[in-house]
Amino acid sequence: MSGPVGGPAARVPERDPGLQPERTRLAWRRTTLSGTVVAVLAGKTALAGGVSAAGVVACLVCCGCWLGFLRIAHRRIRWLAAATAPGAMVPRYAGAAVLCTVVMAVSGAALVLQG
Repeated sequence: MSGPVGGPAARVPERDPGLQPERTRLAWRRTTLSGTVVAVLAGKTALAGGVSAAGVVACLVCCGCWLGFLRIAHRRIRWLAAATAPGAMVPRYAGAAVLCTVVMAVSGAALVLQG
């Protein structure tokens, strides 16, 4: 039978950090690497077959978003490494990461469709 409310049966075990913070750090690194590939390919596509103003603008937007995402990811990775019990990401940074990712994808698509 269970113990009284608040007794031994009702205790919540301490959080076992396991490998989840490490997996999260690795996921951020993989995503950053993917963004790096997109930025490099955007630069290559913008310069291939002649330089156009629209291509340069799309490339600059893509690279700027990559730098923004890189900063957010680096901050999150450092925070995960320093915290003993990492919490949820700050909504402002999560929104900025999503915005950077979407804008980078749209800029990359614009470069592909242009060329």
